[in-house]
Amino acid sequence: MKNNNSQKNQKLRNDIILAVVIVLIATAGLLLFVFNREQGTTVSVKVNGTQIASYPLAENREVPIKTGDNDEHINVLVIKDGKASISEADCPDKICVETRAVSYAGETVVCLPHKLVIEITNQNADGGIDVAV
Repeated sequence: MKNNNSQKNQKLRNDIILAVVIVLIATAGLLLFVFNREQGTTVSVKVNGTQIASYPLAENREVPIKTGDNDEHINVLVIKDGKASISEADCPDKICVETRAVSYAGETVVCLPHKLVIEITNQNADGGIDVAV
């Protein structure tokens, strides 16, 4: 009987140790991700997978983006204070408007009904992509 309780206690202790290790690894991964993000330099605008425009993230501007076969849809891209967001859209769900502003390389704002992707990138002045070596 005592041996059975001892085995249960050992199993519980091992489960707790495993849970703590998993939480520590997840926390370390999250911290690594958060502290290694790079501030973006360029806003890339893609419609249906094709880049149609690119704007510097450092310059404040408001850009209407027309999509659809006859330019019947509109989204308004706002670049302000180093962040990009969609302020207006005529799509039915408006998820793109509710998405927070993005500023780090790799972050996106997507409007699925209009097949629009706003992506933050790091690009050199010559148009090439920065590569960390």
